[in-house]
Amino acid sequence: MRRVRLSNHEAAIKENVPLAQLTSLGIGGTARYFLEATDSASLASAVGWARSQNLPLFILGGGSNVVIADEGFKGLVVHINIRGIEARLEPHQAIIKVGAGVEWDDCVKMCVANDWVGLECLSGIPGRVGATPIQNVGAYGQEVSETIVAVEAFDTQTNHLVELSASECAFGYRASRFKSQDRNRFIITNVTYKLNLHGQPAIRYADLQTYFAEQLITNPNLAETRQAVLTIRRRKAMVIDPNDPDSRSVGSFFVNPVVTHEAFESIKQRAEKTGKTLDKMPVFPAAKRSVKLSAAWLIEHAGISRGTVYGNVGTSSKHALAIINRGGGTAREVVELYKLIQARVQDTFGITLAPEPLFVGFDL
Repeated sequence: MRRVRLSNHEAAIKENVPLAQLTSLGIGGTARYFLEATDSASLASAVGWARSQNLPLFILGGGSNVVIADEGFKGLVVHINIRGIEARLEPHQAIIKVGAGVEWDDCVKMCVANDWVGLECLSGIPGRVGATPIQNVGAYGQEVSETIVAVEAFDTQTNHLVELSASECAFGYRASRFKSQDRNRFIITNVTYKLNLHGQPAIRYADLQTYFAEQLITNPNLAETRQAVLTIRRRKAMVIDPNDPDSRSVGSFFVNPVVTHEAFESIKQRAEKTGKTLDKMPVFPAAKRSVKLSAAWLIEHAGISRGTVYGNVGTSSKHALAIINRGGGTAREVVELYKLIQARVQDTFGITLAPEPLFVGFDL
């Protein structure tokens, strides 16, 4: 470990730190340099130090949506560990400002316990708060963009903290300005959400509706909704559990594709030529007269089944959308399997699945 002067204080920059243990996939090499950032000042100084040393910079949160190369990362990895939750209650709403390093599900659990409505269907999603605006995290009929008021971030172009309103974040389906045109520009430090007090949970998703119908629950509350989401996610190994090898993954590896109605007709025609039928394919309405398709369905019907083994990695036995580390897996194997899945779906349906995780240290 070396101690490096960062602005007006010192911070410990470690060298050759293993990164696999900081990821849900459990794969990856070492960081040449590594720093734990607990506030915006140490974050800003670390960015400046990396720039002065002409080093590449990578911002690591909960490690639940990254694939790190076997060779590791040759620059500075800054692990965001900015904590704290500030809540302000208004007549009908709760405004909460949450540190980017807070575990996401801890935030959701707290909101449900206080009967604050708006995040309950996002229970069990791994990772930290700072990642939620980047991906516009969503599940079971909810997205964080529905509740985000503002995002505080360090702007690496101006070297200042800025606050961006929700409208300035350019949210889309699993998308935002942080993931597209301004990728690597902003480092999120805090996120502010606006939640309703004592309202009804959002039961829009078919899996949730089916679950409550089976349980004979006609008017579920927030706690029951959270428990239902966790139960459904565990069935798919989408809740991190050290006792479940199927959960050693980045969650959903591919984004559910959104296509126009015309493109969907073309996909159906192509599938029929290969003997496939799309009659039972899940199709959901999407914005701008488009439809959202199920990546998991496409993968399985392209011949990649659940529980497929590829060396030391494979697909989850519970969900074809998850690539798992079966033990001793390598990043090279993960990339090879993801390319294989992508090619099979392309050959069968004429559609290219986009991967969800970040690839760190690769030259892809």
